Amino acid sequence: MRICFASHNKNKVKEMSEIMPDGNFLIGLDELGITEDISETGSTLEENATIKSSYVYKKHKIPVFADDSGLIVHALNGEPGVYSARYAGEDRDDQKNMDLLLKNLSDKNDRSAEFRTVISYIDEAGKNHEFTGKVEGQIIKEKRGNNGFGYDPIFQPKGFDETFAELSSEVKNRISHRAKAVQKFLEYLHQINE
Repeated sequence: MRICFASHNKNKVKEMSEIMPDGNFLIGLDELGITEDISETGSTLEENATIKSSYVYKKHKIPVFADDSGLIVHALNGEPGVYSARYAGEDRDDQKNMDLLLKNLSDKNDRSAEFRTVISYIDEAGKNHEFTGKVEGQIIKEKRGNNGFGYDPIFQPKGFDETFAELSSEVKNRISHRAKAVQKFLEYLHQINE
């Protein structure tokens, strides 16, 4: 079965291709000739993932999945959430985003947070299925580590002394929110392929 991953990121598409169940062939947006960026205008991660998958399904009528991720900080009423990549502005600057988050948390005692990923999968019949993965942790006071991207240097997952940016990519990819959502999605695909 041909499945589209609604992403222009060739590395992400390649990574996902390698873990797809046998019998599934993954293609990205570029292979479908979709060159435009799909606007993420939703107010939740679920809405954004579904906007992207629906856009592709309406155009090509093939199974498609899309994901959206965000950092939810409880003391900030769920910020930055759906705006995680653009928290400090449209230029999507990781350093500015972290600096603003640390500033906004400076007078808060509760530093608990969670990373969440939602995958929206639209099957060949046009039915939407959602898979959510999350990892709980806390926002530390200073950046640590050089691996990863986004908020990784200030997010310390529960049960670890290191931040996401200090963990090896092997460990991070095993415990991350994205890994958990992808695992649920793959389990679903295995079930329907049996």
